[in-house]
Amino acid sequence: MSGIFLQLLSSAPPSPVDVSYFVMAGGGGGGYLSTSTQGHGGGGGGGHQISSATLYTQTTYTVTVGAGGAGDTAGSDSSFNGLTSTGGGEGSRSRDTPGGNGGSGGGGSAGSAGEGVGGSGTVGQGNDGGDARSVSGEGGGGGGGGAGEAGANSTGAPPDGGNGGNGLDANSVTGTNTKYGGGGGGGSSQASGGSGGGGGGGDGADSSIDAQDGTVNTGGGAGGDAANRDHEAFGGSGVVIIRTLVTATSTTGSPTLTTDGSYNIYTYTGSGSIRF
Repeated sequence: MSGIFLQLLSSAPPSPVDVSYFVMAGGGGGGYLSTSTQGHGGGGGGGHQISSATLYTQTTYTVTVGAGGAGDTAGSDSSFNGLTSTGGGEGSRSRDTPGGNGGSGGGGSAGSAGEGVGGSGTVGQGNDGGDARSVSGEGGGGGGGGAGEAGANSTGAPPDGGNGGNGLDANSVTGTNTKYGGGGGGGSSQASGGSGGGGGGGDGADSSIDAQDGTVNTGGGAGGDAANRDHEAFGGSGVVIIRTLVTATSTTGSPTLTTDGSYNIYTYTGSGSIRF
């Protein structure tokens, strides 16, 4: 009898598991070019999506966490359960090219002979990067777009770098008011670099301060380079967060498990899987 009972248990059909999840891609790298007197654009914050779905027990679901982009490189995509968020666009390094398109767009760059425009963000995932400005041969880069707002244009004379757009929180999933996906600040060749957006965006460089990296596992964009600083700033890596009343039977990728009331919250800072 016990053998028959165990056989019935092993052949039980899958049960539904309701989950909500937040998928944040990697942030874009800051605009970077050695031996340059331009102000380069800040990297765009990674694209984000929040969704919910019914999953099932006895099924393994893959989690992919995107890396942040190096200088002049877009961030990598993150995904879960068929939902993919787009990596942030790279900051422009040349007055002849716009910031990169992505989850949020990278900022444009400026020099003595031109002003680059900001890159475009992905609708529903992020926002556009800011435009650059050039005055009397000096340039300021545009701020990278953020998950919550567009990057600012470079302003002033000599031009400052534009601030990165602010990110947003995902408290419906995380249970906290932590921001993600801030854009990187634009660099400035002779004035102040732009501030990174709230949610992990790195500050832009000026003639004496290097551009900052985006914060890891926030999808923050990197700050833009400037004025022969010759420093390549990296975007912050992404994150995937899953919220459910059910406890996973197994995971890979070493997610952090926290609780919010009766809910289990699995936070993935690296790629892995989950099974219920």
